Amino acid sequence: MIIFGTKGYLYQLAILTLVCGHCGNPSAHTLRKRVTKFTLFFVPLFPFSTKFATQCTFCGVEQQISKEQADQLLAQSAAHSAGAPQYGQPGGAPAYGQPQQPGPYGQPGQPGPSGQGNPYQR
Repeated sequence: MIIFGTKGYLYQLAILTLVCGHCGNPSAHTLRKRVTKFTLFFVPLFPFSTKFATQCTFCGVEQQISKEQADQLLAQSAAHSAGAPQYGQPGGAPAYGQPQQPGPYGQPGQPGPSGQGNPYQR
């Protein structure tokens, strides 16, 4: 007996701000890729269907798009995010683990205006 079938995978590629064609609101849209793979004995072997879609987070309508449209939206998303300041870059917030400027009371764990240190630090 041979056991075969299909399994679907859903990938979220980007979150874009677009004007919805259904409700007309400018809102966030998720760009998703749905891949269906052929399985043999519950092991996914190869994809045989790939579809792209955007879904409006305001009204929930999902619209199927072509691979070329999805690539274009991804390129626009990458170009848009490249212009914005990012964490850890000049002009952006410091990245995790990078030193920050001391606050108004000096370094963490030093006494504040009431004379008491950090109550959670021992």
